Amino acid sequence: MSTVRHHINGAEAGEGARTGRIYDPATGAVAREVAFADTAEVEAAIAAAREALPAWRATGLVRRADVFFRLRQLLIERQDDLAAIITAEHGKVLSDAKGEISRGIENVEFAAGLVHLLKGERSEQVSRGVDVHSVKQPVGVVGAITPFNFPVMVPLWMMSSAIACGNTVVLKPSEKDPSASIFLARLFEEAGLPAGVLNVVHGDKVAVDALLDSPDVRAISFVGSTPVARSIYERGTAQGKRVQALGGAKNHMVVMPDADLDGAADAAVSAAYGSAGERCMAVSVLVAVGDDVADALVAKVAERVQGLRIGPGTDPESEMGPLITGEHRDKVASYVTGATAEGAEVVVDGTTVEFDSDGFFIGVSLVDRVRPGMRVYDEEIFGPVLSVVRVQTYAEAVELINANSFANGTAIFTRDGGTARQFEIDIEVGMVGINVPIPVPIGAYSFGGWKNSLFGDSHMYGPESIHFYTRSKVVTTRWPDHTPTQVDLGFPSNH
Repeated sequence: MSTVRHHINGAEAGEGARTGRIYDPATGAVAREVAFADTAEVEAAIAAAREALPAWRATGLVRRADVFFRLRQLLIERQDDLAAIITAEHGKVLSDAKGEISRGIENVEFAAGLVHLLKGERSEQVSRGVDVHSVKQPVGVVGAITPFNFPVMVPLWMMSSAIACGNTVVLKPSEKDPSASIFLARLFEEAGLPAGVLNVVHGDKVAVDALLDSPDVRAISFVGSTPVARSIYERGTAQGKRVQALGGAKNHMVVMPDADLDGAADAAVSAAYGSAGERCMAVSVLVAVGDDVADALVAKVAERVQGLRIGPGTDPESEMGPLITGEHRDKVASYVTGATAEGAEVVVDGTTVEFDSDGFFIGVSLVDRVRPGMRVYDEEIFGPVLSVVRVQTYAEAVELINANSFANGTAIFTRDGGTARQFEIDIEVGMVGINVPIPVPIGAYSFGGWKNSLFGDSHMYGPESIHFYTRSKVVTTRWPDHTPTQVDLGFPSNH
């Protein structure tokens, strides 16, 4: 059985004393193994990144930009190969895998503009003969810890901006689908990135802790569950590191009485069940304003899901693939099977769907009359389960969402511009969609939520990533002009 190994200083590395299993989610079979790094192997990757840092930092901005232009072209040319790797280990359908790559390329395109992004500021003659300017300098070695659900897009969120800013990176991808990260590292180097600038180590908590504890790692980027995000933020910042840690989500989609209910139902099905619900921006709660709206939406969503084609991601007819592991499938199912006892109504029960496969498949579920306090509402499910909460007014919908501990994304469907504008003002959530169910910003903006969906002050990719991966330095200069000087012990003045 083949083993996915680490990529350190431009070469395959790792003895694999400890390994993990990589499954084919469509069959349930073990496809290969992945080497788990010990502390020494992580330290070797950090050392390679540290040694590569001075030369990469000294590399001209235009030369760095060239790497990203070439990388973009390579990603386009190899997208079929990369999508196949994603589908084989994650399980998502090929069209979804290609969509992920496309969104990742946006971040590469953003990073290619680094000549503009890294410009500082300058003020001339702030005092007689004195000028001030600022520069952006890399923070150093960066640790990137990424989740299983987007094995290409999320690493590109982090690596693109970090490397463009002159940093070097040690990436720890999910051990569940690690092969895409190795493919990306090789593409980067084929595009001209020097060995050691990007290193990849696989593993579990041992690898993560080694990154968090190393004094040579100056910043940590993380995407995952809220408990882990909080832990990484606290441990990393306690050691003086910059940390941005994106956590979980419970995204609400409000449907007002004046909305196009057919369009809203289509959007809800797409946003709730796409990628089997394994995405932090999936709609998991449909908030219907008024019982008439709720009744209509429940009927329309239930009708639409009957025709969804669930099967292997490699099948062109499949619209939804399996979940990542059997354990996760069983956990998702538990939210549905326990909902009735909590007082909810299971309208569509995906746990009863049978499949001719030992893969990690589950049907889609629709649960009506859900309320806060129910497990199906309070917890992040990360699977194809859509809950319906009934409220009577716009104000109740806003209160419901603002009371939730998660605040990643939300959306409202309405034809009324005044309502939409007020929602944008009232809602306490990081990303908002107006008649857009999954408001993931384009690469020129930044991604991130509020409350328990984000630990740290900086969002991912876009302009905020440039701030996170650089330190600002302000320089005040005066050049001799043959003007007589004298000792002055007073407080420096700009006058």
